[in-house]
Amino acid sequence: MTVSLLSLDMAGTTIDEGGVVYELLSRCVADELGCPVPADVLAPWTGTDKTEAIRGLLTTLGGDPARTEAVYAGFAAQLDEAYAAATPTLFPGVREAIASLRAAGVKVALQTGYTRQVAEGLLARVGWEVGIDVDALATSELVTASRPAPYLVFRTMELTGTRSVAEVLVAGDTPNDLAAGTAAGARFVVGVRTGAGSATDLGRSRHTHLLDGVADIPALLDAAGELPTT
Repeated sequence: MTVSLLSLDMAGTTIDEGGVVYELLSRCVADELGCPVPADVLAPWTGTDKTEAIRGLLTTLGGDPARTEAVYAGFAAQLDEAYAAATPTLFPGVREAIASLRAAGVKVALQTGYTRQVAEGLLARVGWEVGIDVDALATSELVTASRPAPYLVFRTMELTGTRSVAEVLVAGDTPNDLAAGTAAGARFVVGVRTGAGSATDLGRSRHTHLLDGVADIPALLDAAGELPTT
């Protein structure tokens, strides 16, 4: 059995958006609380559903979790403008890597803690479209719990008709991404050093491989003899 599905996180893994999402999320929560959000308090929420992250931060820092939806509304309203200023791009080599894997018969799905509307807007900014450049997109509103729960991974499997976790490679830039891949039982759980998670933090999380970026995945699978034969 070989890998037939890549289940990839979006921001920080596949798309370089300069860390805008966490800067903005932190600022919106800080504005609500009237005090800064410490980096070590924010870190455990990277890679999770953004509504869950806001609720968790408000709860941890003594705010009112009932204000979660209001804070999220302000965050979402500013995010598109923030991305317009940041000019998101695909990380170097990602476009070519994904195209080569799909040409070899591997399906590629993106999964994210964003809503569908936000995720599709981000994809549009890098010139990608679901069904043309990638095979599927799983977003936060499709699952009952975000990472580190495995449900986003399972949803990408469902959307692509992948039946066995032994055929799945999960990649992400945060410990929560890796925890979700591990919880799902994916054959490969790959940390990439392009986003929010430091090499130290990723190294402490269960994984099968640490790579510089998604662009290195084709070489990994080729060396492991894990590409489909055509």
